[in-house]
Amino acid sequence: MDIQQGNIVEQEAIDQVREGMTRSQVQFLLGTPMISDPFHADRWDYPYYFVRGRRGEPRRRWFIVYFENDRVARIEHRIDWNDAGTSDDRRADAENDAEPSIDTAARD
Repeated sequence: MDIQQGNIVEQEAIDQVREGMTRSQVQFLLGTPMISDPFHADRWDYPYYFVRGRRGEPRRRWFIVYFENDRVARIEHRIDWNDAGTSDDRRADAENDAEPSIDTAARD
């Protein structure tokens, strides 16, 4: 049995998030964050966890949006794919020396 938890966020939606966007614009693109911590109100977390079957390796993906003055200030995208595959995310990780944390705010 496959186990899937968290926010399923399409890469196309993630690619549209930019610094300066409002909270409502981010929520329109990505949906309601899975984790909205009252102690860190300026941080929205979109985690995703997937395990195929009983013996599959867990796959984790964590997209984090930081706000200042209700606008996107910084974006982080963490990927932990433990198994080999052909996903665009895994290929991008391999090209970046398998760095698990990528600051996508500086990509443009």
